[in-house]
Amino acid sequence: QVQLVESGGGLVQAGGSLRLSCAASGRNLNSYTMGWFGQSPGKEREFVAAINWSGGATYYATSVKGRFTISRDNAKNTVYLQMSSLKPEDTAVYYCAARKETVMFVTTRALYDYWGQGTQVTVSS
Repeated sequence: QVQLVESGGGLVQAGGSLRLSCAASGRNLNSYTMGWFGQSPGKEREFVAAINWSGGATYYATSVKGRFTISRDNAKNTVYLQMSSLKPEDTAVYYCAARKETVMFVTTRALYDYWGQGTQVTVSS
């Protein structure tokens, strides 16, 4: 069993920045792909970013490329999402997720095995 806990969300004005953190416990996630997903009220949970076990490969939704950066510190069992140039449409609950290492289908939420409880990000106009 893997437990994931997100933190770092909050209220920020458009153009601002936040850094989300996801701390893992219960198992070594060194061999896992880690992802971030966002969900707005009335919408499905959508892929935001993912990173492979070594940090050498990253993947981003088109809408956040160039503004968000995903990274990980395996020694701390923690993954981060640096969010910059935030827009009101980025408002969502952000969840971190983990799956066994893969180079395919990293954007598919149904293939992730473990999920955190989420952290709210609200961007005002």
